[in-house]
Amino acid sequence: MSGKNIVYFDLETQRSADEVGGWGKISQMGMSIGVTYSTARESYTIYQESEVENLISELQRADLVVGFNHIRFDYEVLHGYTPFDLRQLPSLDMLIDLHKALNHRLKLDSIAHATFGVEKISNGLQALRWFKQGKLYEIAEYCCFDVKITKMVYEYGATYGQLFYNNRFGNKLSVGVNWSLN
Repeated sequence: MSGKNIVYFDLETQRSADEVGGWGKISQMGMSIGVTYSTARESYTIYQESEVENLISELQRADLVVGFNHIRFDYEVLHGYTPFDLRQLPSLDMLIDLHKALNHRLKLDSIAHATFGVEKISNGLQALRWFKQGKLYEIAEYCCFDVKITKMVYEYGATYGQLFYNNRFGNKLSVGVNWSLN
């Protein structure tokens, strides 16, 4: 790969939109677990809420932060912990990029299933239940798998210039992307 430090990123929250008074208050949801994969380190890092400053520092040091809906959601959660505007970081939000190409939103699961035949191992609502039960290990495992899928999707798109997804009728379609690993 390149000498760039690409950081793939996802997080889960402590509270739902309903619990904080709506989607306009994402910064009040609180992070339960955040996960990164750094191409410079070639490893995953799991962050608990007490380590959120370290997570933010890692994102700030990245040459590129790659995620799926991380600009609108994950960065907004982190804005509850920092005055720094994370939207200023060099970022590729695959959801935003794919929405521009297709004029509708895709789910990461739809892309992963159509492109690789894999599915996410859980969902955000289950992660909220796990948090309330104190099951941080389960959240970390789920979040790590989401980061792995995010990395796989980005690398596939960058390598082949396209991704596959299933539409709402179950048909497998493709969409072109212009991403680069360099």
